[in-house]
Amino acid sequence: MLRAERARRTQQAERDRVAKDAERIRAKCQTLSGFVREAWHVLEPTAKYTHGWHIDAICAHLEAVTDGRINRLLINVPPGSSKSLLVSVMWQAWEWGPRGLSSLRYLTTSFNDGPVKRDTRKCRDLMLSDWYRSLWPEVELNRTGETSFSNTKTGTREGVPFGSLTSQRGDRLVIDDPHSTETAESAADRLATTRKFREGAQNRLNDQERSAIVVIMQRLHEEDVSGVIAKVGMEYVHLMLPMEFEPERVCTTEIGFTDPRKHEGDLLDPVRFGPEAVAKLKRDMGSYAYAGQYQQRPAPRAGGMFQRGDFEIVDAVPAGAVRCRAWDFAASTPKPGKQPDWTVGLRMAYVDGLFFVEDVRRDRWSPADVERNLKNIATQDGQMVRIRMPQDPGAAGKSDAHTKVKILAGYDVKVVPPTGEKALRAKPASAQTEAGNVRLLRGPWNDAFLDEVCSFPNSQFDDQVDAFADALNELALGSSYTLANL
Repeated sequence: MLRAERARRTQQAERDRVAKDAERIRAKCQTLSGFVREAWHVLEPTAKYTHGWHIDAICAHLEAVTDGRINRLLINVPPGSSKSLLVSVMWQAWEWGPRGLSSLRYLTTSFNDGPVKRDTRKCRDLMLSDWYRSLWPEVELNRTGETSFSNTKTGTREGVPFGSLTSQRGDRLVIDDPHSTETAESAADRLATTRKFREGAQNRLNDQERSAIVVIMQRLHEEDVSGVIAKVGMEYVHLMLPMEFEPERVCTTEIGFTDPRKHEGDLLDPVRFGPEAVAKLKRDMGSYAYAGQYQQRPAPRAGGMFQRGDFEIVDAVPAGAVRCRAWDFAASTPKPGKQPDWTVGLRMAYVDGLFFVEDVRRDRWSPADVERNLKNIATQDGQMVRIRMPQDPGAAGKSDAHTKVKILAGYDVKVVPPTGEKALRAKPASAQTEAGNVRLLRGPWNDAFLDEVCSFPNSQFDDQVDAFADALNELALGSSYTLANL
């Protein structure tokens, strides 16, 4: 009885406080960021609210969705950034209450039903709290299930695991972590998730023009949902906030936001994640996991065998260079659960002890397209550029190599069967790069080349690495395997 009486008095005191200060609270809650500050104590009564500029950034982009300025939003932020609380809980309560949009219908999802149930309960409990009901009594819930609820003005919230994203529609589709850290490394699971996103998520909206999709997640793999959005060229506004600032990756978005940090290594939230905490995360997680989840780059900036900082980009190659174009041909049959490999032709120049990657041709060509491009590119390069090609094992590989050599009649061609592990073949290239002897000629292919090379040997693709290593080995060492072996 005493505990019940204390609880009753506490609730009454809160109601009296809110009633006395209602106008100020409502005024503060006109912005989503202000609503987060005011409502925090309802959801986290024992945890002190710590504000950060990244919360303002996330809220500003969600407000842009509410205002109709954008209808596709991708947010990449580290764990511990209150992302689920902001996007999957607070935003809906704010739109229904302070913004008066209680007829909006939400469809929320995550990699399994655990986070879905958790965030649905939190959102429902916030709207049922004395604090919320006294401020926005017009939001009246008439159904309060564990994974779905609704109000008297036709607004609904339906929560489902991402794999069950069918037969539901909404004005807001919120996708909060579609991948789990356990399954993102599985090619089959990852491909199933990205296929579901491309084929199933897009038609879950009530109105393709006015309804919105918000994806918020940490990066877990090059080919995760975020990677697919970028690769396909989907028109998403992309808010990307790494834990440690990298000036060359500064985030600027269409609504006028720019990451306010100025110096290399500036932390996203130094109050909650200071230098010691970040250093411990790096040590305990390892560089690869930290790079994806906290830096929003699913490979370490320093890479495995290659580091981005060791590749200088230049505008010209000195005169007197000798050149080689090394080819790496895609396998004719893709591996199960994996996207087809690329065919890559990389041209390298060597002069005065320096190696210059001049050009990279990369595409998924049919066998006929490979032969046509092989001849066309050789014509563009000229007869002074040596051509190095791999030979697949077996009679079929030998026959294919012989066909390509005939197509390139009149050119200096070498056919070399790949030997040893890929990482072993790449060691000379790694050593020369680390020594500062490798340059890249400025071109549109630079970013894709660096992304793959600097995540090797843990990237999904390594075709450019193979061509890079083969070209450097040819120019530095030559090859004892010549056309006479055919």
